[in-house]
Amino acid sequence: MILETLALALAALPAGMAAANLALQPRAKAGPAAGTMVSVLIPARDEAANIGACLDAALASAGVDVEVLVMDDGSLDATPDIVSARAKADSRLRLLRAPPLPPGWTGKVHACARLAEAARGTHLLFIDADVRLAPGAAAAMAGHAAARGIALVTGVPRQVMRTVGEGLTVPAINLMMMGYLPGGGRAATRHPGMAAACGQLILVERGAYEAVGGHGAFRTKLHDGLHLARNLRAAGHRTEVVDGAPLAECRMYGGFREAWGGFVKNAREGMATPVGLPVWTLLLAGGHLLPWLLLPGSLAAVALILTYITRAAITWRGQEPSWTIPLHPATVLVALAIQWTALVRSALGRPAGWKGRAYQPADGA
Repeated sequence: MILETLALALAALPAGMAAANLALQPRAKAGPAAGTMVSVLIPARDEAANIGACLDAALASAGVDVEVLVMDDGSLDATPDIVSARAKADSRLRLLRAPPLPPGWTGKVHACARLAEAARGTHLLFIDADVRLAPGAAAAMAGHAAARGIALVTGVPRQVMRTVGEGLTVPAINLMMMGYLPGGGRAATRHPGMAAACGQLILVERGAYEAVGGHGAFRTKLHDGLHLARNLRAAGHRTEVVDGAPLAECRMYGGFREAWGGFVKNAREGMATPVGLPVWTLLLAGGHLLPWLLLPGSLAAVALILTYITRAAITWRGQEPSWTIPLHPATVLVALAIQWTALVRSALGRPAGWKGRAYQPADGA
Protein backbone atom coordinates (compact mmCIF):
# COMPACT_ATOMS: atom_id res chain seq x y z
CA MET A 1 0.00 0.00 0.00
CA ILE A 2 2.91 2.39 0.67
CA LEU A 3 4.32 1.86 -2.81
CA GLU A 4 0.90 2.26 -4.36
CA THR A 5 0.38 5.53 -2.50
CA LEU A 6 3.77 6.75 -3.68
CA ALA A 7 2.99 5.77 -7.28
CA LEU A 8 -0.35 7.58 -7.12
CA ALA A 9 1.27 10.72 -5.70
CA LEU A 10 3.93 10.68 -8.42
CA ALA A 11 1.24 10.25 -11.08
CA ALA A 12 -0.89 13.03 -9.60
CA LEU A 13 2.00 15.52 -9.72
CA PRO A 14 2.23 15.81 -13.53
CA ALA A 15 -1.54 15.41 -13.85
CA GLY A 16 -2.16 18.49 -11.72
CA MET A 17 0.64 20.49 -13.30
CA ALA A 18 -0.46 19.61 -16.82
CA ALA A 19 -4.06 20.56 -16.04
CA ALA A 20 -2.92 24.01 -14.90
CA ASN A 21 -0.42 24.51 -17.70
CA LEU A 22 -2.81 23.44 -20.44
CA ALA A 23 -5.59 25.64 -19.07
CA LEU A 24 -3.35 28.71 -18.80
CA GLN A 25 -1.11 28.26 -21.83
CA PRO A 26 -1.37 31.43 -23.95
CA ARG A 27 -1.93 31.56 -27.68
CA ALA A 28 -0.21 34.13 -29.87
CA LYS A 29 -2.99 36.07 -31.62
CA ALA A 30 -2.16 39.79 -31.46
CA GLY A 31 -1.20 41.72 -34.56
CA PRO A 32 2.28 43.25 -34.85
CA ALA A 33 2.98 46.92 -34.23
CA ALA A 34 3.56 49.29 -37.12
CA GLY A 35 7.13 49.18 -38.38
CA THR A 36 7.70 45.59 -37.32
CA MET A 37 9.88 43.45 -39.54
CA VAL A 38 10.59 39.80 -38.79
CA SER A 39 13.83 38.23 -39.95
CA VAL A 40 13.26 34.50 -40.37
CA LEU A 41 16.67 32.94 -39.70
CA ILE A 42 17.42 29.37 -40.76
CA PRO A 43 20.71 27.59 -40.02
CA ALA A 44 21.11 24.77 -42.53
CA ARG A 45 23.63 21.95 -42.83
CA ASP A 46 22.86 19.22 -45.36
CA GLU A 47 19.15 20.06 -45.47
CA ALA A 48 18.43 19.53 -49.17
CA ALA A 49 15.45 17.31 -48.31
CA ASN A 50 13.89 19.99 -46.11
CA ILE A 51 14.94 23.45 -47.15
CA GLY A 52 12.61 23.90 -50.14
CA ALA A 53 9.41 23.34 -48.18
CA CYS A 54 10.76 25.37 -45.27
CA LEU A 55 11.39 28.36 -47.57
CA ASP A 56 8.00 28.02 -49.23
CA ALA A 57 6.29 28.30 -45.86
CA ALA A 58 8.48 31.13 -44.54
CA LEU A 59 8.06 33.22 -47.69
CA ALA A 60 4.28 32.73 -47.50
CA SER A 61 4.21 34.60 -44.17
CA ALA A 62 1.38 37.13 -44.00
CA GLY A 63 0.48 40.07 -41.79
CA VAL A 64 4.02 41.38 -41.27
CA ASP A 65 7.04 42.27 -43.37
CA VAL A 66 9.58 39.45 -43.46
CA GLU A 67 13.00 38.67 -44.79
CA VAL A 68 14.34 35.12 -44.89
CA LEU A 69 18.02 34.39 -44.35
CA VAL A 70 19.57 30.94 -44.71
CA MET A 71 23.05 30.26 -43.34
CA ASP A 72 24.56 27.36 -45.23
CA ASP A 73 26.86 25.75 -42.69
CA GLY A 74 29.25 23.69 -44.80
CA SER A 75 26.62 21.58 -46.55
CA LEU A 76 27.88 18.78 -48.77
CA ASP A 77 24.54 18.31 -50.50
CA ALA A 78 22.41 20.58 -52.71
CA THR A 79 21.21 22.86 -49.88
CA PRO A 80 22.98 26.04 -51.08
CA ASP A 81 21.99 25.43 -54.70
CA ILE A 82 18.33 25.16 -53.78
CA VAL A 83 18.42 28.34 -51.71
CA SER A 84 20.39 30.26 -54.33
CA ALA A 85 17.94 29.37 -57.08
CA ARG A 86 14.98 30.52 -55.01
CA ALA A 87 16.72 33.72 -53.93
CA LYS A 88 16.94 34.77 -57.59
CA ALA A 89 13.14 34.72 -57.73
CA ASP A 90 12.43 36.46 -54.40
CA SER A 91 14.43 39.44 -53.14
CA ARG A 92 13.31 38.77 -49.57
CA LEU A 93 15.48 35.63 -49.46
CA ARG A 94 19.23 35.70 -48.94
CA LEU A 95 21.78 32.89 -48.87
CA LEU A 96 24.72 33.31 -46.51
CA ARG A 97 27.68 31.01 -46.08
CA ALA A 98 29.06 30.34 -42.62
CA PRO A 99 32.76 30.94 -42.09
CA PRO A 100 34.83 28.06 -40.67
CA LEU A 101 33.66 27.09 -37.21
CA PRO A 102 35.86 28.93 -34.69
CA PRO A 103 37.32 27.02 -31.70
CA GLY A 104 34.98 26.92 -28.73
CA TRP A 105 31.74 27.28 -30.72
CA THR A 106 29.08 24.71 -31.48
CA GLY A 107 27.82 24.65 -35.05
CA LYS A 108 24.19 25.74 -34.78
CA VAL A 109 24.96 28.42 -32.18
CA HIS A 110 27.66 29.87 -34.43
CA ALA A 111 25.37 29.85 -37.47
CA CYS A 112 22.58 31.57 -35.50
CA ALA A 113 24.98 34.24 -34.25
CA ARG A 114 26.12 35.03 -37.78
CA LEU A 115 22.51 35.07 -39.02
CA ALA A 116 21.56 37.60 -36.35
CA GLU A 117 24.44 39.85 -37.40
CA ALA A 118 23.20 39.88 -40.98
CA ALA A 119 19.51 40.34 -40.15
CA ARG A 120 17.72 43.67 -40.61
CA GLY A 121 14.50 42.95 -38.71
CA THR A 122 13.15 44.33 -35.46
CA HIS A 123 12.50 40.72 -34.41
CA LEU A 124 14.54 37.61 -35.08
CA LEU A 125 12.65 34.37 -35.69
CA PHE A 126 15.01 31.40 -35.47
CA ILE A 127 13.63 28.19 -36.98
CA ASP A 128 15.09 24.86 -38.02
CA ALA A 129 15.07 23.74 -41.64
CA ASP A 130 12.51 21.02 -40.85
CA VAL A 131 9.98 23.58 -39.56
CA ARG A 132 7.02 24.71 -41.67
CA LEU A 133 5.65 28.04 -40.47
CA ALA A 134 1.93 28.76 -40.64
CA PRO A 135 1.20 31.88 -42.73
CA GLY A 136 0.32 33.97 -39.68
CA ALA A 137 2.99 32.66 -37.32
CA ALA A 138 5.58 35.43 -37.66
CA ALA A 139 2.96 38.15 -37.30
CA ALA A 140 1.27 36.48 -34.32
CA MET A 141 4.52 35.87 -32.44
CA ALA A 142 5.77 39.42 -33.01
CA GLY A 143 2.38 40.80 -32.03
CA HIS A 144 2.30 38.71 -28.85
CA ALA A 145 5.76 39.95 -27.91
CA ALA A 146 4.82 43.59 -28.40
CA ALA A 147 1.39 43.38 -26.76
CA ARG A 148 2.71 41.75 -23.60
CA GLY A 149 6.16 43.28 -23.36
CA ILE A 150 7.88 39.93 -23.87
CA ALA A 151 11.42 39.65 -25.22
CA LEU A 152 11.24 36.02 -26.38
CA VAL A 153 8.24 34.06 -27.61
CA THR A 154 8.58 30.35 -28.33
CA GLY A 155 6.45 27.26 -28.74
CA VAL A 156 6.69 23.60 -29.61
CA PRO A 157 5.50 23.15 -33.21
CA ARG A 158 3.04 20.40 -34.00
CA GLN A 159 5.28 17.35 -34.12
CA VAL A 160 4.79 15.18 -37.19
CA MET A 161 5.54 11.51 -36.49
CA ARG A 162 5.29 8.70 -39.01
CA THR A 163 7.21 5.83 -37.43
CA VAL A 164 7.05 4.00 -34.12
CA GLY A 165 10.59 5.16 -33.39
CA GLU A 166 9.45 8.77 -33.53
CA GLY A 167 6.40 7.96 -31.42
CA LEU A 168 8.65 6.47 -28.75
CA THR A 169 10.82 9.57 -28.43
CA VAL A 170 9.39 12.87 -29.66
CA PRO A 171 6.28 13.07 -27.38
CA ALA A 172 8.58 13.39 -24.36
CA ILE A 173 9.14 17.06 -25.28
CA ASN A 174 5.60 18.21 -24.52
CA LEU A 175 5.23 15.73 -21.65
CA MET A 176 8.16 17.31 -19.81
CA MET A 177 7.19 20.90 -20.56
CA MET A 178 3.52 20.60 -19.68
CA GLY A 179 3.73 17.94 -16.98
CA TYR A 180 6.87 18.88 -15.08
CA LEU A 181 7.67 22.57 -15.61
CA PRO A 182 5.93 24.83 -13.07
CA GLY A 183 4.19 27.53 -15.02
CA GLY A 184 4.85 25.82 -18.35
CA GLY A 185 7.28 28.57 -19.35
CA ARG A 186 4.72 31.37 -19.06
CA ALA A 187 6.04 34.90 -18.61
CA ALA A 188 4.68 35.08 -15.05
CA THR A 189 7.35 32.59 -13.97
CA ARG A 190 10.22 35.05 -14.15
CA HIS A 191 12.95 32.91 -12.57
CA PRO A 192 15.65 31.82 -15.07
CA GLY A 193 15.44 28.25 -13.74
CA MET A 194 11.82 28.07 -14.92
CA ALA A 195 12.59 29.36 -18.39
CA ALA A 196 11.93 27.11 -21.35
CA ALA A 197 12.23 27.36 -25.11
CA CYS A 198 12.02 25.11 -28.13
CA GLY A 199 14.95 25.69 -30.46
CA GLN A 200 12.76 24.84 -33.45
CA LEU A 201 10.73 28.05 -33.08
CA ILE A 202 12.04 31.11 -31.23
CA LEU A 203 11.21 34.76 -31.82
CA VAL A 204 13.27 37.33 -29.92
CA GLU A 205 13.15 41.11 -29.91
CA ARG A 206 16.37 42.37 -31.42
CA GLY A 207 17.31 44.92 -28.75
CA ALA A 208 16.93 42.40 -25.92
CA TYR A 209 18.86 39.78 -27.90
CA GLU A 210 21.80 42.10 -28.45
CA ALA A 211 21.72 43.37 -24.86
CA VAL A 212 22.39 39.88 -23.46
CA GLY A 213 25.10 39.03 -25.98
CA GLY A 214 22.95 36.90 -28.28
CA HIS A 215 24.17 33.43 -29.13
CA GLY A 216 27.75 34.45 -28.46
CA ALA A 217 27.00 34.45 -24.74
CA PHE A 218 26.68 30.64 -24.76
CA ARG A 219 28.87 29.68 -27.68
CA THR A 220 29.93 26.33 -26.18
CA LYS A 221 26.37 25.09 -25.65
CA LEU A 222 24.19 22.78 -27.71
CA HIS A 223 20.73 23.55 -26.27
CA ASP A 224 20.53 27.05 -27.75
CA GLY A 225 16.89 27.84 -27.01
CA LEU A 226 17.07 27.05 -23.32
CA HIS A 227 20.22 29.10 -22.75
CA LEU A 228 18.91 32.10 -24.65
CA ALA A 229 15.70 32.11 -22.59
CA ARG A 230 17.62 31.78 -19.32
CA ASN A 231 20.03 34.57 -20.23
CA LEU A 232 17.17 36.90 -21.09
CA ARG A 233 15.38 36.19 -17.83
CA ALA A 234 18.57 36.62 -15.83
CA ALA A 235 18.88 40.10 -17.34
CA GLY A 236 15.32 41.00 -16.34
CA HIS A 237 13.54 40.31 -19.63
CA ARG A 238 10.36 38.28 -19.93
CA THR A 239 10.11 35.10 -21.99
CA GLU A 240 7.06 32.97 -22.74
CA VAL A 241 6.11 29.59 -24.16
CA VAL A 242 2.88 29.77 -26.16
CA ASP A 243 0.84 27.08 -27.87
CA GLY A 244 3.07 26.24 -30.81
CA ALA A 245 0.83 23.79 -32.66
CA PRO A 246 -1.14 26.50 -34.54
CA LEU A 247 2.09 28.31 -35.46
CA ALA A 248 4.19 25.65 -37.16
CA GLU A 249 4.76 21.98 -37.73
CA CYS A 250 7.97 19.98 -37.71
CA ARG A 251 9.13 16.47 -38.39
CA MET A 252 12.22 16.33 -36.24
CA TYR A 253 13.57 12.91 -37.09
CA GLY A 254 13.04 10.15 -39.61
CA GLY A 255 13.13 7.21 -37.20
CA PHE A 256 14.36 5.82 -33.89
CA ARG A 257 18.09 5.87 -34.55
CA GLU A 258 18.11 9.49 -35.67
CA ALA A 259 15.85 10.53 -32.79
CA TRP A 260 18.03 8.72 -30.25
CA GLY A 261 21.14 10.55 -31.48
CA GLY A 262 19.42 13.92 -31.49
CA PHE A 263 18.03 13.64 -27.98
CA VAL A 264 21.26 12.25 -26.52
CA LYS A 265 23.06 15.27 -27.98
CA ASN A 266 20.98 17.75 -25.97
CA ALA A 267 20.37 15.68 -22.84
CA ARG A 268 23.59 16.61 -21.05
CA GLU A 269 22.48 20.24 -20.82
CA GLY A 270 19.07 19.29 -19.47
CA MET A 271 18.11 16.41 -17.19
CA ALA A 272 21.25 14.28 -17.53
CA THR A 273 23.26 15.58 -14.59
CA PRO A 274 24.64 13.48 -11.69
CA VAL A 275 22.41 15.27 -9.18
CA GLY A 276 19.31 15.81 -11.26
CA LEU A 277 18.89 12.55 -13.14
CA PRO A 278 18.29 10.29 -10.09
CA VAL A 279 15.50 12.67 -9.06
CA TRP A 280 14.02 12.66 -12.56
CA THR A 281 14.22 8.87 -12.62
CA LEU A 282 12.20 8.69 -9.41
CA LEU A 283 9.60 11.13 -10.73
CA LEU A 284 9.18 9.55 -14.15
CA ALA A 285 9.60 5.88 -13.33
CA GLY A 286 7.63 6.21 -10.10
CA GLY A 287 4.67 7.96 -11.71
CA HIS A 288 4.50 6.26 -15.09
CA LEU A 289 6.15 2.83 -14.78
CA LEU A 290 5.84 1.72 -11.16
CA PRO A 291 2.02 1.50 -11.26
CA TRP A 292 2.29 -1.28 -13.85
CA LEU A 293 4.32 -3.35 -11.39
CA LEU A 294 1.77 -2.86 -8.63
CA LEU A 295 -1.34 -4.06 -10.47
CA PRO A 296 -3.98 -5.19 -9.67
CA GLY A 297 -3.82 -2.78 -6.74
CA SER A 298 -6.63 -0.24 -6.79
CA LEU A 299 -4.38 2.77 -6.20
CA ALA A 300 -2.02 1.58 -8.93
CA ALA A 301 -4.97 1.37 -11.31
CA VAL A 302 -5.99 4.93 -10.45
CA ALA A 303 -2.41 6.07 -11.00
CA LEU A 304 -2.37 4.49 -14.47
CA ILE A 305 -5.67 6.11 -15.38
CA LEU A 306 -4.23 9.47 -14.33
CA THR A 307 -1.07 9.00 -16.40
CA TYR A 308 -3.04 8.15 -19.53
CA ILE A 309 -5.47 11.05 -19.06
CA THR A 310 -2.49 13.36 -18.62
CA ARG A 311 -0.70 12.00 -21.65
CA ALA A 312 -3.83 12.15 -23.81
CA ALA A 313 -4.55 15.75 -22.85
CA ILE A 314 -0.99 16.83 -23.66
CA THR A 315 -0.97 14.88 -26.92
CA TRP A 316 -4.25 16.33 -28.14
CA ARG A 317 -3.32 19.92 -27.21
CA GLY A 318 -0.06 19.55 -29.12
CA GLN A 319 -1.99 18.04 -32.08
CA GLU A 320 0.30 15.02 -31.99
CA PRO A 321 -0.93 11.68 -33.38
CA SER A 322 -3.22 9.75 -31.03
CA TRP A 323 -1.60 6.42 -31.92
CA THR A 324 1.39 7.44 -29.80
CA ILE A 325 -0.67 7.46 -26.57
CA PRO A 326 -0.68 3.65 -26.01
CA LEU A 327 3.12 3.75 -26.33
CA HIS A 328 3.35 6.00 -23.27
CA PRO A 329 5.13 3.64 -20.81
CA ALA A 330 7.70 2.75 -23.45
CA THR A 331 8.15 6.44 -24.25
CA VAL A 332 9.00 7.18 -20.62
CA LEU A 333 11.36 4.20 -20.47
CA VAL A 334 13.14 5.32 -23.65
CA ALA A 335 13.38 8.89 -22.36
CA LEU A 336 15.12 7.68 -19.22
CA ALA A 337 17.41 5.43 -21.24
CA ILE A 338 18.42 8.43 -23.38
CA GLN A 339 19.20 10.52 -20.32
CA TRP A 340 21.25 7.82 -18.61
CA THR A 341 23.11 7.12 -21.85
CA ALA A 342 24.02 10.80 -22.15
CA LEU A 343 25.21 10.92 -18.53
CA VAL A 344 27.35 7.80 -18.87
CA ARG A 345 28.84 9.03 -22.16
CA SER A 346 29.74 12.31 -20.51
CA ALA A 347 31.33 10.55 -17.53
CA LEU A 348 33.43 8.51 -19.93
CA GLY A 349 34.53 11.65 -21.77
CA ARG A 350 32.78 10.70 -24.98
CA PRO A 351 31.72 13.79 -26.97
CA ALA A 352 28.26 14.45 -28.31
CA GLY A 353 28.14 14.34 -32.08
CA TRP A 354 25.80 15.72 -34.73
CA LYS A 355 26.09 16.03 -38.51
CA GLY A 356 29.75 15.18 -38.61
CA ARG A 357 30.83 17.33 -35.68
CA ALA A 358 31.81 16.22 -32.18
CA TYR A 359 31.42 18.40 -29.10
CA GLN A 360 32.77 17.88 -25.62
CA PRO A 361 30.31 18.95 -22.90
CA ALA A 362 31.10 22.44 -21.67
CA ASP A 363 32.08 22.83 -18.03
CA GLY A 364 29.03 23.30 -15.90
CA ALA A 365 26.69 21.98 -18.56
